[in-house]
Amino acid sequence: MKQVISIVVACFLWLAGSSAALSENAQISKLEPVTVTSATTATMFIAEIADTEELRTRGLMFRHFLPEDKAMLFDYEQPRPVAMWMKNTNISLDMLFIREDGTIAAIAEDTVPQSLDTISVQEPVRGVLELAAGTVKRLGLRPNDKVYHRIFKTVED
Repeated sequence: MKQVISIVVACFLWLAGSSAALSENAQISKLEPVTVTSATTATMFIAEIADTEELRTRGLMFRHFLPEDKAMLFDYEQPRPVAMWMKNTNISLDMLFIREDGTIAAIAEDTVPQSLDTISVQEPVRGVLELAAGTVKRLGLRPNDKVYHRIFKTVED
Protein backbone atom coordinates (compact mmCIF):
# COMPACT_ATOMS: atom_id res chain seq x y z
CA MET A 1 0.00 0.00 0.00
CA LYS A 2 2.84 2.42 0.83
CA GLN A 3 4.27 1.82 -2.65
CA VAL A 4 0.94 2.72 -4.30
CA ILE A 5 0.67 5.91 -2.23
CA SER A 6 4.25 6.83 -3.17
CA ILE A 7 3.47 6.34 -6.86
CA VAL A 8 0.28 8.43 -6.61
CA VAL A 9 2.15 11.23 -4.79
CA ALA A 10 4.97 11.11 -7.37
CA CYS A 11 2.45 11.34 -10.24
CA PHE A 12 0.67 14.26 -8.55
CA LEU A 13 3.93 16.15 -8.08
CA TRP A 14 4.94 15.48 -11.70
CA LEU A 15 1.57 16.74 -12.98
CA ALA A 16 1.71 19.81 -10.75
CA GLY A 17 5.18 20.66 -12.06
CA SER A 18 4.11 20.06 -15.66
CA SER A 19 1.05 22.28 -15.38
CA ALA A 20 3.10 25.08 -13.77
CA ALA A 21 5.63 24.92 -16.60
CA LEU A 22 2.81 24.79 -19.13
CA SER A 23 1.07 27.86 -17.74
CA GLU A 24 4.35 29.81 -17.70
CA ASN A 25 5.11 28.80 -21.30
CA ALA A 26 1.55 29.56 -22.41
CA GLN A 27 2.32 33.27 -22.00
CA ILE A 28 5.16 33.16 -24.52
CA SER A 29 4.24 34.53 -27.91
CA LYS A 30 7.21 33.12 -29.86
CA LEU A 31 10.55 31.40 -29.43
CA GLU A 32 13.22 32.43 -31.94
CA PRO A 33 17.00 32.11 -32.29
CA VAL A 34 19.17 35.12 -31.48
CA THR A 35 22.93 35.14 -32.03
CA VAL A 36 25.31 37.40 -30.11
CA THR A 37 28.83 37.90 -31.44
CA SER A 38 31.94 39.37 -29.87
CA ALA A 39 35.50 39.59 -31.12
CA THR A 40 36.05 35.94 -30.19
CA THR A 41 32.67 34.21 -29.90
CA ALA A 42 29.33 33.67 -31.58
CA THR A 43 26.67 32.27 -29.29
CA MET A 44 23.09 31.37 -30.14
CA PHE A 45 20.25 31.67 -27.64
CA ILE A 46 16.62 30.64 -27.90
CA ALA A 47 14.75 33.82 -27.03
CA GLU A 48 11.21 34.44 -25.94
CA ILE A 49 10.02 37.39 -28.00
CA ALA A 50 8.30 40.15 -26.02
CA ASP A 51 6.73 42.15 -28.86
CA THR A 52 3.49 43.33 -27.30
CA GLU A 53 2.99 45.80 -24.48
CA GLU A 54 1.63 43.01 -22.27
CA LEU A 55 4.64 40.72 -22.88
CA ARG A 56 7.12 43.60 -22.48
CA THR A 57 5.47 44.62 -19.19
CA ARG A 58 5.63 41.09 -17.77
CA GLY A 59 9.10 40.26 -19.09
CA LEU A 60 10.80 37.66 -16.92
CA MET A 61 8.86 38.58 -13.78
CA PHE A 62 8.12 35.76 -11.33
CA ARG A 63 10.65 33.39 -12.93
CA HIS A 64 13.04 31.51 -10.67
CA PHE A 65 15.52 30.30 -13.29
CA LEU A 66 16.80 31.25 -16.74
CA PRO A 67 18.98 28.61 -18.44
CA GLU A 68 22.26 29.83 -19.96
CA ASP A 69 21.04 29.08 -23.50
CA LYS A 70 17.73 30.96 -23.12
CA ALA A 71 16.93 34.68 -23.30
CA MET A 72 14.15 37.20 -23.66
CA LEU A 73 14.22 39.73 -26.51
CA PHE A 74 12.15 42.87 -26.04
CA ASP A 75 11.15 44.28 -29.44
CA TYR A 76 10.14 47.95 -29.28
CA GLU A 77 9.39 48.08 -33.05
CA GLN A 78 11.09 51.47 -33.44
CA PRO A 79 14.18 52.91 -31.73
CA ARG A 80 13.15 54.70 -28.54
CA PRO A 81 14.41 55.53 -25.05
CA VAL A 82 14.08 52.43 -22.87
CA ALA A 83 14.10 52.02 -19.10
CA MET A 84 13.88 48.65 -17.37
CA TRP A 85 13.55 47.60 -13.74
CA MET A 86 13.64 44.36 -11.78
CA LYS A 87 10.31 44.61 -9.93
CA ASN A 88 8.94 41.09 -9.32
CA THR A 89 11.96 39.59 -11.06
CA ASN A 90 13.47 36.89 -8.88
CA ILE A 91 16.69 36.27 -10.84
CA SER A 92 19.69 38.42 -11.63
CA LEU A 93 20.05 39.24 -15.33
CA ASP A 94 22.45 40.73 -17.84
CA MET A 95 20.77 43.20 -20.23
CA LEU A 96 21.98 44.17 -23.70
CA PHE A 97 20.48 47.41 -25.05
CA ILE A 98 20.57 47.04 -28.84
CA ARG A 99 20.49 49.65 -31.58
CA GLU A 100 18.43 49.21 -34.74
CA ASP A 101 21.53 48.02 -36.63
CA GLY A 102 22.09 45.18 -34.12
CA THR A 103 25.04 46.74 -32.32
CA ILE A 104 25.04 46.78 -28.54
CA ALA A 105 24.64 50.34 -27.24
CA ALA A 106 24.98 49.54 -23.53
CA ILE A 107 25.19 46.62 -21.12
CA ALA A 108 23.80 46.20 -17.60
CA GLU A 109 25.39 43.26 -15.78
CA ASP A 110 24.26 41.31 -12.73
CA THR A 111 21.06 43.28 -12.12
CA VAL A 112 19.63 43.16 -8.61
CA PRO A 113 16.48 41.01 -8.24
CA GLN A 114 13.37 42.88 -7.04
CA SER A 115 15.09 46.27 -7.38
CA LEU A 116 12.97 49.28 -8.33
CA ASP A 117 16.02 51.17 -9.61
CA THR A 118 15.79 52.22 -13.26
CA ILE A 119 18.18 50.60 -15.73
CA SER A 120 18.38 52.66 -18.90
CA VAL A 121 20.52 53.76 -21.80
CA GLN A 122 21.33 57.26 -23.04
CA GLU A 123 20.24 56.68 -26.64
CA PRO A 124 17.20 55.20 -28.38
CA VAL A 125 17.34 51.42 -28.89
CA ARG A 126 15.27 48.95 -30.89
CA GLY A 127 15.50 46.09 -28.41
CA VAL A 128 16.79 44.69 -25.15
CA LEU A 129 18.11 41.15 -24.77
CA GLU A 130 17.94 39.73 -21.25
CA LEU A 131 20.33 36.89 -20.45
CA ALA A 132 21.21 34.92 -17.34
CA ALA A 133 23.52 36.93 -15.07
CA GLY A 134 27.18 36.25 -15.79
CA THR A 135 26.67 35.65 -19.53
CA VAL A 136 28.23 38.99 -20.55
CA LYS A 137 31.36 38.23 -18.54
CA ARG A 138 31.50 34.59 -19.70
CA LEU A 139 31.29 35.58 -23.38
CA GLY A 140 33.39 38.75 -23.08
CA LEU A 141 30.64 40.95 -24.56
CA ARG A 142 31.18 44.70 -24.95
CA PRO A 143 29.35 47.69 -26.39
CA ASN A 144 29.37 47.65 -30.22
CA ASP A 145 29.40 43.83 -30.39
CA LYS A 146 26.55 42.56 -32.57
CA VAL A 147 23.24 40.83 -32.07
CA TYR A 148 21.68 39.01 -35.01
CA HIS A 149 17.91 38.63 -35.19
CA ARG A 150 15.28 39.44 -37.81
CA ILE A 151 14.24 42.69 -36.05
CA PHE A 152 17.67 44.27 -36.45
CA LYS A 153 18.91 45.78 -39.69
CA THR A 154 22.29 44.16 -39.32
CA VAL A 155 24.79 45.04 -42.04
CA GLU A 156 27.86 42.85 -42.50
CA ASP A 157 31.20 44.64 -42.13
